[in-house]
Amino acid sequence: MGSLHNLEHSELLIGLESGDDAAVWKLSDEQAIVSTADFITPVVDDARTWGQIAAANSLSDIYAMGGKPLFALNLVAWNSDELPRELLVEVLSGGIDIATAAGISVVGGHTISDPEPKYGMSVTGIVNPNEILTNTGLLPSQELVLTKPLGIGVITTAIKRDAVGTETIAQAVASMIQLNDVAAQVALDSGATGATDVTGFGLLGHLGRMAKESSVDIMIDVDNVPLLEDSRELAEDGFVPGGTSRNLSWVADHLVAGSHSEVTKLLLADAQTSGGLVFGVDPGEAEAVCESLAKLGRFGAVIGHCTSGTGMITLK
Repeated sequence: MGSLHNLEHSELLIGLESGDDAAVWKLSDEQAIVSTADFITPVVDDARTWGQIAAANSLSDIYAMGGKPLFALNLVAWNSDELPRELLVEVLSGGIDIATAAGISVVGGHTISDPEPKYGMSVTGIVNPNEILTNTGLLPSQELVLTKPLGIGVITTAIKRDAVGTETIAQAVASMIQLNDVAAQVALDSGATGATDVTGFGLLGHLGRMAKESSVDIMIDVDNVPLLEDSRELAEDGFVPGGTSRNLSWVADHLVAGSHSEVTKLLLADAQTSGGLVFGVDPGEAEAVCESLAKLGRFGAVIGHCTSGTGMITLK
């Protein structure tokens, strides 16, 4: 990707350089457009639930930037020779379920023929240029808050192999379809300037990029990192997606893991679908932020802190 070059525009506030979740284009001193696109292959068997998960995953990038979504376009790849139209209607209905929960409209989209089905959205939103949450915004001494447990990649891998129970599937689905809207607003209200959502590159991958772009080092309190129920046991049984293993390899040069086990490292690198947000807040404020999230029916955990540095992550 480093060989790709774009024309520079003064209105482009966030582009490719920092690896942020979405692009931001300035309209005025008070308003900017934030835009993203994302799609995924099926992670569960139920078509409508997959649609809900994919839509929540697509919207997450807008929230991760501190933005408010306005509308979405469907992105669909469908095998019309093998899959009935009625099944596609269910997928798109799931997308509308989440769009309705987010208070936005789905206003069109594009479909192509593909042997492997894929679904997601292109989402357009707005953000105050002075309140953008970015990969470059973490500060030394800040504490880190994570708003969803990890383990989605491990659980969805087990789902594909029919090796997980209904209760574990239900908790994973509930996590994936939950919007990050409340978490983003709490982050903004707490004065956060740096945030990302935890998705395909796992916690270590996304935090590692933030640490590098923000010129900080990060200490993770491993015992405080929340995991979905059964995810550790499933990882120990070998249900680890290939993306998770690649994530861990990619961050190895910037990771000081100490005596922590390979399974623990894999869980911290686990590739998430529609994961939570991770953001930095002033020292001493993180517990209050988690309390605010709890009052609004959302989850929050204090998982570590930042110091001045060069992008290293240490596991405590």
